Amino acid sequence: MSLEQKIALVTGASRGIGKAIALRLGQIPGLTVIGTATSEKGAEQISHYLQAENMQGQGLVLDIGVSQNIEQVVAHLLETVGMPGILINNAGITADNLFLRMRADEWSRVIDINLTGTYRLIQACIRPMMKQRFGRIVNISSVVGMTGNAGQANYAASKAGMIGLTKSLAREFGSRGMTFNAVAPGFIDTDMTESLSEEQRMKLLQQIPLGRMGKAEEVASAVAFLVSSEAAYITGEVIHVNGGMYMC
Repeated sequence: MSLEQKIALVTGASRGIGKAIALRLGQIPGLTVIGTATSEKGAEQISHYLQAENMQGQGLVLDIGVSQNIEQVVAHLLETVGMPGILINNAGITADNLFLRMRADEWSRVIDINLTGTYRLIQACIRPMMKQRFGRIVNISSVVGMTGNAGQANYAASKAGMIGLTKSLAREFGSRGMTFNAVAPGFIDTDMTESLSEEQRMKLLQQIPLGRMGKAEEVASAVAFLVSSEAAYITGEVIHVNGGMYMC
């Protein structure tokens, strides 16, 4: 399977894991990478780092919480570069709170972006994939979608839901030459984890057999494998990138 002239759409690609995924996929010859961000500034940053590495692609503004915005982006892709054959659902938010204090809007907003937003984008992209009889969809879940986490009931539920969605679609569309897989990162060293205190960091490291935080590039490598020809017979799976923190 060649990825020549294929389009890869990566949501939440302005920083962290999404940026690492976009840069890793951009190394694949002939693959055009479209990264998305929720702001014009973020989209410009994506275009800039892709151009700086001489990679084909650009950044676009996309809010996966707004169906109309998804329709606009899909229409733009169709008119310019073509529809994606590879979709990486990485965009997500958190709104942490203890369950007894969690407001309804904190619950619904996280579910709407992380889980329903993933549903919206897959549904917008899937028909062209069916016609091409080719599609590689990777949903970025989380270790807490498997283990749960106090203070993150909404986030953990959304990430567990992504895994259920992945497995269901793998069964539904396998006959169309499409694969659906999930990658579940553990604690990854990004700007989001830099705010942890030294005490919090040490407690986390004690739970990780490898004794360190993961790198965004290590998550990106797992994603790149799942969209490659080497992984063409892998579908409905969850690849855990967590240093041994959770073993199923």
